[in-house]
Amino acid sequence: MAKSFVFSSESVGEGHPDKVADLISDSVLDACLTIDKTSRVACETFVKSNVVVVGGEITIPKLQDKRTGKTRALEEAINIGKVIRDAIRDIGYTNDDDVFHADTVFINNYLTAQSADIAQGVDAKKAKGKKTAEQGAGDQGIMFGYACTETPELMPTPIMFAHRLGRELTKIRKSGKVPWLRPDAKSQVSVRYEDDKPVEVVNVVISTQHTASVEHATIEKYLIENVVKKVIPAKMLNKNTEYLINPTGRFVIGGPQGDSGLTGRKIIVDTYGGWGRHGGGAFSGKDPSKVDRSAAYMGRWVAKNIVAAGLATHVEIQFAYAIGHPQPVSVRVETFGTALLGLSDEKITEAVNTVFSFKPADIVSQLNLLRPIYRQTTNYGHFGKNGLPWEQTNKVAALKAVLK
Repeated sequence: MAKSFVFSSESVGEGHPDKVADLISDSVLDACLTIDKTSRVACETFVKSNVVVVGGEITIPKLQDKRTGKTRALEEAINIGKVIRDAIRDIGYTNDDDVFHADTVFINNYLTAQSADIAQGVDAKKAKGKKTAEQGAGDQGIMFGYACTETPELMPTPIMFAHRLGRELTKIRKSGKVPWLRPDAKSQVSVRYEDDKPVEVVNVVISTQHTASVEHATIEKYLIENVVKKVIPAKMLNKNTEYLINPTGRFVIGGPQGDSGLTGRKIIVDTYGGWGRHGGGAFSGKDPSKVDRSAAYMGRWVAKNIVAAGLATHVEIQFAYAIGHPQPVSVRVETFGTALLGLSDEKITEAVNTVFSFKPADIVSQLNLLRPIYRQTTNYGHFGKNGLPWEQTNKVAALKAVLK
């Protein structure tokens, strides 16, 4: 890496149209897992103006009558409309002048059952043409995990600062203390690195939706003093830090009224802010049989444990799957020259393969993923949050033991 450079990452608020779609999809997923932890869910959401469209494939085994073989309609078990409206209400689209309003949006439901061909590959049983009776990956794909020592969360600095801004802005808005704040918002932070260490924030960008009555100067002053300076360490800010607050000058029309939103369109926000690589698969609305989601969580768990064990200061792991196949087709650890204790990347990779199992079924069991925990992942990143199973550092001792 260069000795001196600036790196930027962005985050988006709960009211951003793409995040509205993500939360609806994850809310449907959690509702299904509440009924049956073995639910297969792939729920996509589109929002625009006063319309919500949900589509995808959902199979809930508990809805099937074993005697007749018939399946109850999804709508009989889950009030999809209520799930959607509750998600929108939680975000805060409940103002009288909201075109996109929790109580009045039109909902189009195009959810069907999971393809039998996909189910055959994922199910842990024999099938014609399938090479194994084990649970296989729900699709082919490549996944990445990343961790570093830059922040207490073992995440890159720019993305964590951007998330902190978004969370604080939402906290203030939902407290009701600032009545001119509205749900749609974005943040972005640019950090200067010297000798690969973050040393200063070069600029901060916040764009927040607001009521028409508030002056731009009021918004600017309030956010700098009560959001930026509250969550970004003072030592990272200086007289040269640039603050770009609502740089267009006006942001009254926002949310799905101003722009369309789609599930899975904020994958860099969801992961490492562009610092760590991304395999391309989105997370929200997918049950853990989909390795796009579960294996990305696995990658974060592995990378975080490597760093927490003191084996390296920056780690990225990549692995890949073939649909229907239980074993990854590749696993590779890269430490970017930061490996400690005289270890090589190859040695760390060997230890990882000894301590962890990358089979899709084992990922689910190791991380206890068959439960409704996914709404809490939707906003402000899927990584770096306390309480999520892939944020545990419970394999540190095992890794150290293998490398003795």
